[in-house]
Amino acid sequence: MSLPPLLPHDGVAAELNPRAAASRGAGSRAPRVVVLDYGFGNVRSAVRALERVGAQVELTADNDAALAADGLVVPGVGAFAACMAGLRAVRGDQVVDRRLAGGRPVLGICVGMQVMFDRGVEHGVESDGLGEWRGVVERLDAPVVPHMGWSTVEVPAGSRIFAGVEHERFYFVHSYAAQAFTQGHDDAADPRFTPPLVTWAHHGTATRGARFVAAVEDGPLAATQFHPEKSGDAGATLLENWVTSL
Repeated sequence: MSLPPLLPHDGVAAELNPRAAASRGAGSRAPRVVVLDYGFGNVRSAVRALERVGAQVELTADNDAALAADGLVVPGVGAFAACMAGLRAVRGDQVVDRRLAGGRPVLGICVGMQVMFDRGVEHGVESDGLGEWRGVVERLDAPVVPHMGWSTVEVPAGSRIFAGVEHERFYFVHSYAAQAFTQGHDDAADPRFTPPLVTWAHHGTATRGARFVAAVEDGPLAATQFHPEKSGDAGATLLENWVTSL
């Protein structure tokens, strides 16, 4: 069964501002956000965190709702291959593709970010991802794995989702990550092309550790390896920045 047509975006882009939700006029409609419920992810904490920053949130696997929402959040915890299987089971892979093709915002969190890459390798088994970005998600090359706890990140100039929290720490819990990022867009030679903004983090010691992709902002697609819903005020500001852009 084919997916329904992608609905036009009826929202108006807002200026990204950590306090934008609080200052939204009484007559303004709260952005509608769907958290994709496909069996993997800290969905309840994500829903609560998004509601606290002003979103009207629905937790569902319904394709119509996911396509119609102002924003779609793809959470994810556990194994790369299992998350991909869960996404395909609810046709979430098609929903993500359709939304991005129409310029509609998508936010991936943790393994929800990892599956945006071409491939994931776990225990010697390679699995296909959604292929939105070129790259391989692999086990961290660090003395202690998993990487669990608070870490600072290297935010590039011009980041919108990190506005106001560029120097803050965020909460990570993962054993795998993309440790390289290849631009690889077919239209990279086009002068109108805007390359993705990649935020990096480091786990390990000064002599041995892994530098990995902590977040990516790429047009309508944004994603974080860390858990903004567990990252206190900094994570709330990041989510608010994303919600107020819808």
